[in-house]
Amino acid sequence: MKNYKTGFYPRLAAGGIRKNKRMYLPYILTCVGMVMMYYIIVFLSLDDTISYLSGAATVKEALGMGGWVIAIFSCIFLFYTNSFLIRRRKKEFGLYNILGMGKKNIGRIIFWETLMIALLALGAGLSAGILFSKLAQLGLMNMIRGNVNYDVSVSLPAIIATIKVFGVIFLLLLLNGLRQIRFSTAISLIRSENVGEKPPKGNWALGGLGILILAAAYGIAVSIKDPVYALAVFFLAVVMVMIGTYLVMISGSVVFCRILQKKKNYYYKANHFVSVSSMVYRMKRNGAGLASICILATMVLVMISASASLYFGEENSIKSRYPREMNMDFRMEDFSGFSEENAGLLKERVSAVLTEQGIKPENEYAYRAALVVGHLEGITVETDVTKVNALDVISGICQFYFVPLSDYNAMMGTEKTLEEGEALLYTNRVEYDGDVVSFLRGKTFRIKEKIEKFADNGEMAMIVMDSMVLIVPDVEQAIQELQSSNPQVSDSLKWIYNFDTGVEKEEQIALQRALTDTFQDPSFRESYRLSNVSVENREMNRDDFYGLFGGIFYLGIILSIVFILAAVLIIYYKQISEGYEDQSRFEIMQKVGMTRREIRESINSQLLTVFFLPLLLAVLHLAFAFPIIRKILFLFNLNNPGLFVITTGISVAVFSLFYMLVYRITSNAYYHIVAMGKE
Repeated sequence: MKNYKTGFYPRLAAGGIRKNKRMYLPYILTCVGMVMMYYIIVFLSLDDTISYLSGAATVKEALGMGGWVIAIFSCIFLFYTNSFLIRRRKKEFGLYNILGMGKKNIGRIIFWETLMIALLALGAGLSAGILFSKLAQLGLMNMIRGNVNYDVSVSLPAIIATIKVFGVIFLLLLLNGLRQIRFSTAISLIRSENVGEKPPKGNWALGGLGILILAAAYGIAVSIKDPVYALAVFFLAVVMVMIGTYLVMISGSVVFCRILQKKKNYYYKANHFVSVSSMVYRMKRNGAGLASICILATMVLVMISASASLYFGEENSIKSRYPREMNMDFRMEDFSGFSEENAGLLKERVSAVLTEQGIKPENEYAYRAALVVGHLEGITVETDVTKVNALDVISGICQFYFVPLSDYNAMMGTEKTLEEGEALLYTNRVEYDGDVVSFLRGKTFRIKEKIEKFADNGEMAMIVMDSMVLIVPDVEQAIQELQSSNPQVSDSLKWIYNFDTGVEKEEQIALQRALTDTFQDPSFRESYRLSNVSVENREMNRDDFYGLFGGIFYLGIILSIVFILAAVLIIYYKQISEGYEDQSRFEIMQKVGMTRREIRESINSQLLTVFFLPLLLAVLHLAFAFPIIRKILFLFNLNNPGLFVITTGISVAVFSLFYMLVYRITSNAYYHIVAMGKE
């Protein structure tokens, strides 16, 4: 078979794809979907329309990261699914080899198959991406509250980037296919579908190790109280969950099947006997597929629930970061500027500007504070962080605000009293059970009362560290020793004044500019002993929040669609490949008297036994991940557990309905293969 006519290999390749369309069509559609999603993400990240919006840099950065995630995931996943196709075709290639076709000739068939699929996927995927890119742009602009235009455009750089990325992926798929043929004999190719039919042994050790790893990951998730530390260990917990899931699904599932076989009342029934005996022979590969489905389902549920909570709770986050419409922070050079008298003069100057603008402040509050940063361990605080272990810095760093009792009473309308060495305590993001707070380089304060409410502080919300407010009789006296050992304390004296205006956005922006111009005058700052003045307006920064949270939610939706497509394809191939493997077994059972109804019951028993395990385990993962995800949401100023519970519940319900729909469709495909004997 040396001299072939022109077009022989392309015809063989096209015929192979056509005859195996049940296997190839979902694979091609998935390739098209991956190409389309990647083009849309890159198109949006390069879109000039977004560049002119507030928060554009954040949105583009998130989209750029999403592009990399899709590219890497596409490579890994297409390799995974391509293995199903290669395994299915090896018998056919082995037959070609026995009939005299060399491996180089088989390689040419694989080359043309890969080229055809690549051209089809890139052509259809880019066409669909270009077609839906405008719709995707409109959806993103709606989420980030941007202005919509209806001009249609095509991004040549996005097309080139897509061709490059997927060109490399398909080249790697081709090389992998050629490698498998190159190192296989004709006999091994013919028998490829029967490889791995020896009964596997349940490995209690690996299954137990998987359970221990999952338990450790769950323990980390539920025990962490510090949001910063939660973010630091989140990815470690994710990796542990992935490893534990694979070990439990692969080794533990074999043990599970062996346990079912020992239960005579369950095993020796027509609908259970065939299903369990079939599963136990291929549970190693079956377990890996179930674990992959479980991981993908968990990723979808985590992304959608967390990003939806951020999106629908963005107003809550904005108000946490900017407690009032106008938020002012005056940084003093020393304690001469920190005096109550000087704070009163600053307020008079602000009032003068408000009068000029015709605005009367509403819901106002003001207080002085001295900020000290230290490492909290137990009841002691080390303010020299160079003496703290680098690993402890991640979780133990806390910022302490010393606030005068007189300012607190005036602001909160209370008449609290304190003796020397006493303090009132308010905590943010941290739980503190001690009766005293002892500064190693300063004083020790006895906590007279732990207060539940304090004025909202945008700086506490912005900084990812934990915060504690100590209300003391005299701030200068309270931190005098700290100041002598840490000169930087003198640079952290401030007066905070926040208020609402009751006017429209344009008037608020005008007021913000007037206040900034007033207090940026060097001579004025010198007279009031000011080192810095910050004037922030909520409305001016609102678009940045919309861009950040809207972009995260949009990216979560896009990535969830990609992962759902992947999960559906794994489920489909799992059902199809196992259907072909079980076909001969069910034919034998039919010959010995098994009815179609019994076949259907056996199939349902098999699918229900293992098919819903990934969903149940994914929901379990999500339940234990709930505390750590909630802590991470704190870093985005979102402290609304009720909203998170609702979005998580809706996400689980919708995904479960979709999962059952996929189950129904794929179980029918499996049934038709094993019961009807049809390709």
